[in-house]
Amino acid sequence: METVTVMKPLIRVAALSGSLRKGSYHNGLLRAAIDLTKELVPGMQIEYIDISPLPFINTDLEINGTYPAVVEAFRQKILEADSILFASPEYNYSVSAPLKNAIDWASRPPNVWADKPAAIISTGGIFGGGVSQYHLRQIGVFLDLHFINKPEFTLNAFQPPEKFDVEGNLVDEPAKERLKKVLISLQEFTIRLQGQD
Repeated sequence: METVTVMKPLIRVAALSGSLRKGSYHNGLLRAAIDLTKELVPGMQIEYIDISPLPFINTDLEINGTYPAVVEAFRQKILEADSILFASPEYNYSVSAPLKNAIDWASRPPNVWADKPAAIISTGGIFGGGVSQYHLRQIGVFLDLHFINKPEFTLNAFQPPEKFDVEGNLVDEPAKERLKKVLISLQEFTIRLQGQD
């Protein structure tokens, strides 16, 4: 009897890092996620979206319902994505200013976050960025973002063994396995919300 392989629909993920630092571990998490989708999570394509060129949000920059070109391009990337992957560092028990700025720009009318499935990954000190994740989830309620509940991904970057190399790349294999599970969960949740299963 011939076996039939069911192909999963392509899920396009917009990935945002809340850290602008060149060697950021959060950028390293996103690079690892991109690599994992190429090898171990078929049907998912992650695109890193650079938020560093965005100006500080200022409604004076909105002219006749339009936004600066760099903001329009960013908003279009979010609009076209099937789901969102946030790499959220923790700054003073909250999300970083660059990430909040990006979130606010994309929430301007029309809100392009609305009804998007999303996941959050974080790394840092003792809490591994976890407090910022809970704050981001609160923000997501107003934006109509739909975050996966499990698995959660936080990572203590400074507890042995080494989690990242000198260039900020994730080298910890157990962390990569946990990250893969987040991506699979996001993929399955996105398919379910789109009504494609």
